[in-house]
Amino acid sequence: MKAAILMAAVLLIPGCHTHPFEITVENRTGTPIRLLEVDYPSASFGADKLAAGELFRDKVQLRGSGAVKVAYTAGDGRLMQSTGVELAEREEGRLEIVLLAEGKVEFHPQLTK
Repeated sequence: MKAAILMAAVLLIPGCHTHPFEITVENRTGTPIRLLEVDYPSASFGADKLAAGELFRDKVQLRGSGAVKVAYTAGDGRLMQSTGVELAEREEGRLEIVLLAEGKVEFHPQLTK
């Protein structure tokens, strides 16, 4: 009983709302890529490899604010890097990152404050 009351109290503490945010990366380069890294405010995630046409999805929690950066090794071994949109703590929504041929990257944010 005490544990249930304590758990209820913890859940009711103001400011504990998590703001859901999803980042999706789609490889449309036409070739497999390696060593994908996505940096976003206060953290990063990645994948060892991403096949051509493959989609990688991660749910994250934004802390602070800053630009999203993407880096990966292209099929020909070149390091590709791009800086995209600014994200801020408490924003909710999603960001679609589309990797295109020749190191081009599109950022498609769908954000709510």
